[in-house]
Amino acid sequence: MKKILALLLAVVMVFALAACGGNNNDEAKDDFKVGFIFLHDENSTYDKNFMDAAAAVQKELGLTDEQVLYKSNIPESNECYEAALELVDAGCDVIFGDSFGFESHLLKAAKEHPEVQFCHATGTNAKTAGLANYHNAFASIYEGRYLAGIAAGMKLNEMIKEGKFTAEEAKMGYVGAFPYAEVISGFSSFYLGAKSVCPTVTMEVKYTNSWFDIAAEKEAAQALIQSGCKLISQHADSEGAPKACEEKGIPNIAYNINTSSIGPNTAIISSKISWEPYMKLMIESVMNGKEIPVDYTGTLATGSVQLTELNEKVAAEGTQAALDAAAEKLKNGEIHVFDTSTFTVGGKTLDENTLADVIPDANYEADTKVVSDGYYHESEYRSAPYFFVVIDGITGVIPE
Repeated sequence: MKKILALLLAVVMVFALAACGGNNNDEAKDDFKVGFIFLHDENSTYDKNFMDAAAAVQKELGLTDEQVLYKSNIPESNECYEAALELVDAGCDVIFGDSFGFESHLLKAAKEHPEVQFCHATGTNAKTAGLANYHNAFASIYEGRYLAGIAAGMKLNEMIKEGKFTAEEAKMGYVGAFPYAEVISGFSSFYLGAKSVCPTVTMEVKYTNSWFDIAAEKEAAQALIQSGCKLISQHADSEGAPKACEEKGIPNIAYNINTSSIGPNTAIISSKISWEPYMKLMIESVMNGKEIPVDYTGTLATGSVQLTELNEKVAAEGTQAALDAAAEKLKNGEIHVFDTSTFTVGGKTLDENTLADVIPDANYEADTKVVSDGYYHESEYRSAPYFFVVIDGITGVIPE
């Protein structure tokens, strides 16, 4: 009888300890706070994409509004550092910043507050900074751009077949924010996707020198249309370009959000980075005392690279099937976006001695071999893009 009572007591103790452990975890979760620093507000398609992801992860993990703190319209200046310190003072355990120019300010805050984890989208210094509490993250969005390019190329083919212009007149326009590697990588992959189905396509790029400028983006799109572009895409953060396309009846491929409400008669599809997988990983890692990857690259396979819903009203027939097939080939490695047999640079094919500026330095020197096995290995040696190559067929890549 005593043995049975002892056994029952042991069982009760196990359950009691388990309950205490659960309460401790609940308390840890209740005390947890995450802070976000956004360059703009929800009027920016770029920032809204991050905000939507943060809201989705907050809901999934059951965090309260008091546990998720936002700092919006924070410029790439000392104000970012000040915003980070305010979030530290508010009790945040992890802080996430969404713009390239935030890096030096977040690094400064991270050095001063080793007890807080800092995560930064599109940065380049985490691998070399030597800080256990500073992390970079990006995604292989060039895969999504390539797929969106296929949708663009198929639309061009459809318009050529309809007699709207000749194959030699298949010219696209691209509104870019800055001549940075991130932008160049994006429009180059978009172009290669289009070229894979429409071999005669060419592309012209115009920069706005701003991540968010509605008027400048609209003007750039209008200028590209005026110069003979039959389809417009963008790496800029407002509705300026999509609106210009809708007004002129020019097909448009956008970025980050579905723009079919802005351009119901012209919007085809958008590529986007879903930040939900990374934000969930970031938050759960801190909650559970696990390390966050120093330099994280999300992919099609992780659900980090996505396409918005195809606008069947505008897209060419068969586009969805083509996108599905190409996406599967990208996932299994059957095709590579920057296959060096599919493009030339100054009339030559890139070889295995090709270098890229992967390791950050003051002189922006090329330092890492990035071509092997027949393709340029973008975002594999560092999450942030480093493809800074002028592909034949694209004009305006390097501003005059």
